Amino acid sequence: MNVHDQAMRPLRAEAGRDAVVVIDQRLLPHRLQLQRLASPQAVFTAIRDMWVRGAPLIGATAAYGMALQCHVDVSDGALAETAALLRSSRPTAVNLMWALDRMARVLAPLPAEQRLQAAWDAADAIAEEDVQVNARIGQHGLVLLQAVAARKPGPVQVLTHCNAGWLATVDWGTATSPIYQAHAAGIDVHVWVDETRPRNQGASLTVWELAQAGVPHTLVADNAGGHLMQRGLVDLCLVGCDRVTARGDVCNKIGTYLKALAAHDNGVPFYVAMPTSTLDLALTDGLAQIPIEERSAREVTHLHGLAADGEVVEVCLAPQGTAAANPAFDVTPARLISGLITEHGVVPAQEAALRELMKDRV
Repeated sequence: MNVHDQAMRPLRAEAGRDAVVVIDQRLLPHRLQLQRLASPQAVFTAIRDMWVRGAPLIGATAAYGMALQCHVDVSDGALAETAALLRSSRPTAVNLMWALDRMARVLAPLPAEQRLQAAWDAADAIAEEDVQVNARIGQHGLVLLQAVAARKPGPVQVLTHCNAGWLATVDWGTATSPIYQAHAAGIDVHVWVDETRPRNQGASLTVWELAQAGVPHTLVADNAGGHLMQRGLVDLCLVGCDRVTARGDVCNKIGTYLKALAAHDNGVPFYVAMPTSTLDLALTDGLAQIPIEERSAREVTHLHGLAADGEVVEVCLAPQGTAAANPAFDVTPARLISGLITEHGVVPAQEAALRELMKDRV
């Protein structure tokens, strides 16, 4: 995707293959700043503290963290220790574990002298495959938007939650890929963007992305979605995911479940863009089995924004000392989901369909 008409990705390997460069997403939309990560410890910090975020991007970044470890120590013990460190950075997004497991499968059989080159090649492959997967998700999702456009006048009205855009992936995004492809195809599309408290990824990231691409959009408070649906102003909801169970339950940013309930009550289709790397066939019950990350209470009680002097500052929203809970994700039951948009097509959120989808691909 483009930033100020220049092609950019939120993650790229340096030409010398001794570091990776990421967009520091904590500073968007007010400041575009790149950070150089030259060690697995730096990658751990970038993932934990959300310099990079979004399940696919977390996975690709962690893969490069393993490649960086290979510059220091390629022994089995060192690689296992680094993988354990990176796994602990964010517990919910399954792409993190998927990428680290894939790196282990590549490196474990190899002699020590081959591991450095193989690690960088494998990390590059994960990153480039993510681009292609997201492009295909967009192609399959585009069909849904085309169908809406064919049956009604005016813009196709899409409601999103959180940021499942190119900033959450290596490129294209998951939930935004159909939107970008529809816009490029000349379809009149408008996006209602949930602010997505408490970290405001919709307000700070999705809005910034859509503006760069010239896609019409309107930022709304999180609680406005149901109101918009009641008045027929939403044609479909389109969100991303951090983990999907074999039964089709979807774990995504906190607040997704409430949007799905409102969509169900108002007959609005609710679709989830899901790379198959986000599918966890080992789990069946999302509510009982998916670990939900509990983040700092300060994210709830405080807010970052641009001050009058142009500096990004933190302000306190609640009385000092207020106790706050901050679950980062919730689980939307499969029964509320109209379909899962994968790189292989749109499938029902049903166990039989998902196991059939992955039968020859696991």
